[in-house]
Amino acid sequence: MRLVSFSKIFVVLAGALGLAAPFAVADVPLDGSFVAGQNCSAFQSIKKQSNPVPLNAGTSYQIVAGNKEPASHYLILVPGASPERRWAPVDCGTRSGGNTSAQQPGKQAPAGKQPTQNVLAVSWQPAFCETKPNKVECRTQTADRFDASNFTLHGLWPQPRRMAYCNVGKSDIANDKDGRWDQLPEVSLEPPTRTELDKVMPGTQSQLDRHEWTKHGTCYSQTPEEYFSESLALMRALNSSAVRELFASRVGQQLTFDEIRKAFDQSFGEGAGLRVRMQCARNNGKLIISELTIGLSGDITPETSLANLMAAATPTKTECPSGLVDAVGQQ
Repeated sequence: MRLVSFSKIFVVLAGALGLAAPFAVADVPLDGSFVAGQNCSAFQSIKKQSNPVPLNAGTSYQIVAGNKEPASHYLILVPGASPERRWAPVDCGTRSGGNTSAQQPGKQAPAGKQPTQNVLAVSWQPAFCETKPNKVECRTQTADRFDASNFTLHGLWPQPRRMAYCNVGKSDIANDKDGRWDQLPEVSLEPPTRTELDKVMPGTQSQLDRHEWTKHGTCYSQTPEEYFSESLALMRALNSSAVRELFASRVGQQLTFDEIRKAFDQSFGEGAGLRVRMQCARNNGKLIISELTIGLSGDITPETSLANLMAAATPTKTECPSGLVDAVGQQ
């Protein structure tokens, strides 16, 4: 079984949103083995109990960490699972070998080493509508609508990207892949969540919410309400940041990725911009900024700091160095 060193135990950025802060240990380093008992499952998220994988009774699994001290869950390696790192309840088996204490006082793991667990994909809607003018949400877009000057939600995507369509029937998968989103099951949400989602995700007019839940949300949580309410919480943090202000102030002008990265650092702490990738589209000979994807790691809740989630994720590289911030309407 593959061993994991302490250098792969991760940290998150502590402190208030937008301020640089000291790093704090996210998980408690442990080693040894976890021998599963009967009827055990391990989860991608402790809180959400998402993506359970059954553990084989009597099988030994490598322990990477505990969630706290004393631990209620062990982070173990489950060969063949995607992702292979899963949380198992400590009372569902027995631990053997390894260190008995969490870690040596004062020892901290290096920042930004946790594999990215989720990607928040956000669109600059005027640019999207340049390339998809016949979409309902594009035909109805106006200069004073929310999506003319704010980022819109494309989706929240569990990683790795091959993790999709969890417990989804074959007919729904086929309809989704063929773009027949109107034939997918309706997404049931509480009225406040539905109202906010329709504003922040104008693509709901084309059933984008059904597509995102079917393909990605089913691998994130048990309910659409949890998936979309937590996605919207992230969007509120982004749209109240210096990043949104930068884009809104530069409509019709060129913007470099270096400027965008600095705005992320200003809002979410030094290094946050390293977790962002920018995508551009070519339209009428111009390169326009179409989307940002933001790497996140850690358990997402409506109260979770976006800064902390970004700090714990793996750095990435952008696809586009600069582009035009598009305005509403065909240019």
